[in-house]
Amino acid sequence: MPMNLRVPVPVRETQAAEGLPRRGFTVEEVERMVACGILQEDERLELIGGELVPMPAKGIRHEVLKAALLRHWLRNVPEPLQVVPETTFRLSVDTFLEPDVIVYRAPVQLPDITGPNILLAVEIADSTLGYDLQRKPSIYAAFGVRELWVIDAVRSVVHVHREPGDGGFSRVTVAQADATLAGHLVPELPLRLDALALDWKG
Repeated sequence: MPMNLRVPVPVRETQAAEGLPRRGFTVEEVERMVACGILQEDERLELIGGELVPMPAKGIRHEVLKAALLRHWLRNVPEPLQVVPETTFRLSVDTFLEPDVIVYRAPVQLPDITGPNILLAVEIADSTLGYDLQRKPSIYAAFGVRELWVIDAVRSVVHVHREPGDGGFSRVTVAQADATLAGHLVPELPLRLDALALDWKG
């Protein structure tokens, strides 16, 4: 076996005994673990309140829809809007998420992104729909993200979350695939799911 061939290390998942404290991590500590090789760069993880959450592999419907959405928006995005896919969104010292797409407006720079200066966050869900609809919105809302779309890649509907507060988003609506959507703060980027060119065969 060539010496430079890296053998993937399986992700170990543990569950603490009920009632026992768990050791929390910070974003900085997780980044150091990646730099040292303890965690692999391509591992799909999010850090929520100091706990590492392994994310399942993305399904083909997720990837096809994300690619089509990005093609559509990146062809049409006007200055000074910025459309960025799959960035690590550092919300606090012990929390980061990896949304599929975020939209913000220059002169804000990517390292300076916070919840309130994100104009729209997009999560595309196939195998993680329950998590993306139940847990994720409360996290985004708590950190001041003003609008979140959770796109159900299987049923082709968009769950639109607006008006964030401490208890989550107070306004949630569902848009069907034939509805033309536009973010409340980014009307320049309309979206209609059934108008996207989706190639399920790759």
